Amino acid sequence: MIMMNPQPNVSLRDHSTMGLGGEAAYLVEVNERMQVLEALSWAQNNGLPSMMIGSGSNIVWPDIGYKGLVIVNKIQRYEVFEEDDVNVYLTIGGGENWDSVVARSVVAGLTGIEALSLIPGTAGATPIQNVGAYGQDISQTLTTVEAFDTKVGDFVTIAGTDCGFGYRTSRFKTNDKGRFYITSITLHLIKGNPQPPFYDSVRQYFEDHNVSEFTPAAVREAVISIRSEKLPDPQIINNCGSFFANPIVTDAQYHHLSTLYENVPHWPAGEGMVKLSGAWLIEKAGFKDNHDEVTGMGTWAKQPLVLINEHANKTADLLNYKQKITDAIRDKFDVALVQEPELVS
Repeated sequence: MIMMNPQPNVSLRDHSTMGLGGEAAYLVEVNERMQVLEALSWAQNNGLPSMMIGSGSNIVWPDIGYKGLVIVNKIQRYEVFEEDDVNVYLTIGGGENWDSVVARSVVAGLTGIEALSLIPGTAGATPIQNVGAYGQDISQTLTTVEAFDTKVGDFVTIAGTDCGFGYRTSRFKTNDKGRFYITSITLHLIKGNPQPPFYDSVRQYFEDHNVSEFTPAAVREAVISIRSEKLPDPQIINNCGSFFANPIVTDAQYHHLSTLYENVPHWPAGEGMVKLSGAWLIEKAGFKDNHDEVTGMGTWAKQPLVLINEHANKTADLLNYKQKITDAIRDKFDVALVQEPELVS
């Protein structure tokens, strides 16, 4: 095992796709699972808190930085176990680039995660947020998570059914936030083709392009096209993807809104609950293609759920702009928007 060497006073702007934040007291990259234990021991011995990150695509750092050890997960692994002619299990290192994992699975003719194409970040981060898009989410295929459990002081295997998955959430984001350092995940995929019905925009793409053979590759191609058209590349424009989750409200709240506005976009979200379009709410509140000179922030023209850093210098600017939007939505619709990226405290 290569011994780790934490670096002091590292700017965190390069470890968030929003491009904001202060410095980490120390930062280290880990390339194998036992280095996680070594990093945690180092932090403990030096009286420092610690946290693990991937590519920083779903994180917002405070201006004061992080007064501890930031552990960057670079663990690479891609193992295939074919149970039979149909069922295939992939064990993926937590530091693997997620879209590369999806690409490899699609080339192998596997279905289950193809609609999660082009989502930025690492494989180890996907369970935390229960990453999802275009009708798929990670909870549908994830069988186990391997992680270092700081509570028991050892590596543990957690069943997917024990991850507390919900809409864009999990136990790793809520009750057990900070407890587990994910080193790998195992997915159960299927050899074969995905079956309709497909998410509306994917179905529309198939119709527009005369696609009649619904392979994993066809879905991946559709999703990449849709996402590329709708969302900015974080390598070019600083952003964290959708900054707000689509809000879930009660039936009563939805019906009240529907008496005030025509054709309110909505989807069922469980018994007595309705999911609303956050993008529609933001647009109706006057923030579509918005550019705020005071904060240096804006909304992406083709998807107002995405906040973009145009020339902001501080996380405080981002948070002030966020507050303007959430206040406007609350005042106009009496609906609370919830931030998706984690704001490190």
